[in-house]
Amino acid sequence: MEEMNIREKEDERMINEAYQRLVDSYLASRHRKHIDIIDKAFNFAREAHKGVRRLSGEPYIMHPIAVAQIACEEIGLGSTSICAALLHDVVEDTDYTVEDISNIFGEKIAQIVDGLTKISGGIFGDKASAQAESFKKLLLTMSDDIRVILIKISDRLHNMRTLGSQLPGKQYKIAGETLYIYAPLANRLGLNKIKEELEDLSFSYEHPEEYHSIKEKLTGMREHLTTIFDQFTAPIRDKLDETGLRYEIKARIKAPYSIWNKMQTKHVEFDEIYDILAVRIIFETEKGMDETAECFKIYDIVSTIYKPHPDRLRDWVHNKKANGYQALHTTLMSKAGKWVEVQIRSRRMDDIAEQGFAAHWKYKEGERVEDPYDEDSESNETSELELDKWLHTIKEILDDPQPNAIDFLDTIKLNLFASEIFVVTPKGEFKTMPAGSTVLDFAFNIHTFLGTHCIGAKVNHKLVGISHVLQSGDQVEILTSKNQKVDKKWIDFTSTAKAKGKIQAILRREERERQKEGEEILNDFFQKHEKEPNSVNINKLCLFHNLATREELLSAIGSQTIILGEADLNALNEKVRKKKNWSKYLTIFKRHHDENKPIEPDEIEQTPLQIDKKKPLILNEETISRYIICDSCHPIPGDDVLGYFDDKQHIVIHKRQCDVAKRLKASDGNQILAAKWDTHGHLSFPATLRIVGFDRVGVLYKITGILSQQLNVNIHSLHIETNDGLFTAEINLGVHDVRDIQAICHDLKKIEEIEDVKRF
Repeated sequence: MEEMNIREKEDERMINEAYQRLVDSYLASRHRKHIDIIDKAFNFAREAHKGVRRLSGEPYIMHPIAVAQIACEEIGLGSTSICAALLHDVVEDTDYTVEDISNIFGEKIAQIVDGLTKISGGIFGDKASAQAESFKKLLLTMSDDIRVILIKISDRLHNMRTLGSQLPGKQYKIAGETLYIYAPLANRLGLNKIKEELEDLSFSYEHPEEYHSIKEKLTGMREHLTTIFDQFTAPIRDKLDETGLRYEIKARIKAPYSIWNKMQTKHVEFDEIYDILAVRIIFETEKGMDETAECFKIYDIVSTIYKPHPDRLRDWVHNKKANGYQALHTTLMSKAGKWVEVQIRSRRMDDIAEQGFAAHWKYKEGERVEDPYDEDSESNETSELELDKWLHTIKEILDDPQPNAIDFLDTIKLNLFASEIFVVTPKGEFKTMPAGSTVLDFAFNIHTFLGTHCIGAKVNHKLVGISHVLQSGDQVEILTSKNQKVDKKWIDFTSTAKAKGKIQAILRREERERQKEGEEILNDFFQKHEKEPNSVNINKLCLFHNLATREELLSAIGSQTIILGEADLNALNEKVRKKKNWSKYLTIFKRHHDENKPIEPDEIEQTPLQIDKKKPLILNEETISRYIICDSCHPIPGDDVLGYFDDKQHIVIHKRQCDVAKRLKASDGNQILAAKWDTHGHLSFPATLRIVGFDRVGVLYKITGILSQQLNVNIHSLHIETNDGLFTAEINLGVHDVRDIQAICHDLKKIEEIEDVKRF
């Protein structure tokens, strides 16, 4: 009893201290001080979650307080958002309803809480992931009130900060969702600091060894980077001091995930990452100061000290990014012979870069606003034009639901992380588009009719096709024809979510029309030959035409790919032999009799695979045959891996950074299993290397010599192409683990003619 009292007192002290920190942060902000409603929400949530603890052992109320703290201190939201954050799990985890919240705290807070409440089942059907459905609900609500997504990101950030108490499989699921959905969302809303933390936390759980390795290297470089920073900025400080400008110069060290991601995409080692250090010049604005002119004035000063890279000036001041980011970027050659990126921005621009759209609300001239949507505010002009456009695009996608959860998540994901280009219309209007956009993307971005009837474009007055990729600064005139029709190949000619969504919607509508026509033809055929239009007869026709579903059959009949006739009638008259469906089981052979006696067919026992999700799968010589190795990422021992338990009771092993696994973690995370290797170099695994180099006599002999003689590696196949003095080779090998690959790449790079070696 005494121990319980001590624990309760300790909990009470911890809760009160956390809440007081939240109150202090709120009182220090520019928001109007509505402390009474926050006290009311805190006491209500505290009572609702009383006696409940998180997996970490701390009282549950600590989580809502922490989410509210992030929303207030790190994003800059006010009392309405703080209340919603404190209450965000009440409806989901207790008997209270949204109506109860509305009656006690008002409709506005209730609406945000409703948007934050997780839901299940839903629009995508029974097999849909609750995560995708929850995400869809989130985006729908977000279209009305951006605070929903900002609080949700705060919620996810705290969950990631406390992820250590979860089981490994759960960690991969949550980290995967975070990288796939929440980090890109934070980036799109301009929350750069939070985006980086979400990425690094996810990285630390998905690839702990690589994370700690990069952290250690950065720690080891800190003194060296500080010296470089001090030497580089000293003459800049001297010149800026002469102008009387109030400013701050900060070092920006590239985040571990960002470094690792660049290593993966560029296929380089840590030592080959040259932009680890960047310099930020942040100036204070005086009344009447022209921020844009000041940015270029500082650029003129620094470019007289150091020579700028002619192709690396990025003007995000005149042409701000869709997430509100503004700054002037230049790359300067230091005295040490290294390129250093310098970012020039005002204090306002810096706040927006860190806090995103939330920071815009702090810079309404002379205002102390509660929240951008607060009816007590002096201004309701809260959303930036680009944010409105983005939300409108999302709403258009949501109005025509995708057939399954993964497609939906992919469609939304397409444009969250895209960098941007600027395209000019014939009338001189600037349009922001994601990098990689095509003529067809641009046509659909302007209007669905233009996209649907697009036959090409004039880009800078030259005729190009619909798949032509646009560059920043291109002037584009879309060409149309009323006879043009949407084709399913068009999906491959687009990169934006909006265009893909519109094309898929049109194709689905046409497919439904074909199926309707097919159904009418099929019913007439059944009626004419006095056959029942039941599932048995439809399955017979599907089997006869080698089609998987009724919908495929109807579509083929409707498009006249299949013409029903005598052969179909014969198929309907045949008797169907029943077959067992073996696919939903992993067949495990068990011998019930003498070990030397042959196994009879009826001795084979079908047993669903039993899995303990609390324990990682051990991949070794004895167990590896039970699992399917993903044929797109080809994991081998030494790779960070996970398992996916599919609806056929198969377990597929993926690399954790595999594109397929990323989607599964976000859309079907409950089926993710922790897995680890325990092989001992006895098994051989297939791996593919891609080698690029100069086409000179004897280079192939050198490559095969190193592989077969020095490293004793089996070459399964070799394909080589040469063009314009260069060669590209793809070699399929049998290796034991990642260390073999690293040794092979290291030795092959010693060959003078070879420029690059990477695992493919």
